[in-house]
Amino acid sequence: MNKRSLLQAAAALACAGAFSLAHAQTPTPIKFQLDWRFEGPAAFFLQPVAKGYFKDAGLNVTVDAGNGSGGAVQRVASGTYDMGFADLAAVMEFHANNPDAQNKPVAVMMVYNNTPASVMALKKSGITKPSDLAGKKLGAPVFDAGRRAFPIFAKANSVGNVQWTAMDPPLRETMLVRGDVDAITGFTFTSLLNLEARGAKASDVVVLPYADYGVKLYGNVIIASPKLVKENPQAIKAFLKAFTKGAKEVIANPGAAIAYVKERDGIVNTALETRRLQLAIDTVVNSPDARAEGFGQAVPGRLSLMASQVSDAFATKSRVKADEVWNGSFLPPAAELNILPRK
Repeated sequence: MNKRSLLQAAAALACAGAFSLAHAQTPTPIKFQLDWRFEGPAAFFLQPVAKGYFKDAGLNVTVDAGNGSGGAVQRVASGTYDMGFADLAAVMEFHANNPDAQNKPVAVMMVYNNTPASVMALKKSGITKPSDLAGKKLGAPVFDAGRRAFPIFAKANSVGNVQWTAMDPPLRETMLVRGDVDAITGFTFTSLLNLEARGAKASDVVVLPYADYGVKLYGNVIIASPKLVKENPQAIKAFLKAFTKGAKEVIANPGAAIAYVKERDGIVNTALETRRLQLAIDTVVNSPDARAEGFGQAVPGRLSLMASQVSDAFATKSRVKADEVWNGSFLPPAAELNILPRK
């Protein structure tokens, strides 16, 4: 080979190498769907985006606000989003009601180890315990996680028949304050603070958390599309690793993390959302159950029990199969998941 040929070959190799390097450095796009609006708990996902943790992991993550867990599951199932955040019960329901669907999202990380659902009433109603709910008028949107799972709560606490009133989410707490309903179901860190915003004092609100009354349902999980699971499992592992790094910081300093929520929605009340985030951390993220089981993880026995309870309470077309809705193989090592401070 002559000198010119050698130079041409070297140039070709250099170009090929540069192309490979550029290709390797092209971040993998991940469209992520939240379960709800940009409120305090969204900081768990917005902080690692803002601080570049996902980018450092080779991912280009975009996070969009949502309008409910059911919607998040549907959008990941349709392929519109690659990953999302949703109540595990909603994931189970989708699987059991669409047994022949080709694209059933799977849960890959536990974030809310306990369901945030609770029953809330004002003290003047005389409701102080679950049995007091018998014969009372309860209110919640028809898709509310607490309302959907209420039969499980009622069975665990021998609650008699109740009367349900449906409303749009913004009216739920207003109707309780006005006396249109005796009690509501909702996520504690959402409804309790919304009640305060509508003039109720926290000391006047009775909160009956499902997790404290025999209902050990898991709460929200990170979900992934089956396409991503099959075609790019490394992207899921990279996402969860970066997310865990950010989550540790959010738990340690919720006040600082709210700044990233404020960046996405300038009208949020910083003080209110800091309280909401702290309440979420204390009740469902760094709960006793979460510390016992380990952040991010799910216990097979508890998962199977929830699958059976959801099948019954939601009257699904087929029985929920716990091993089909959960895949913990993408989780970081246990040492990296050890992010929950002891109380």
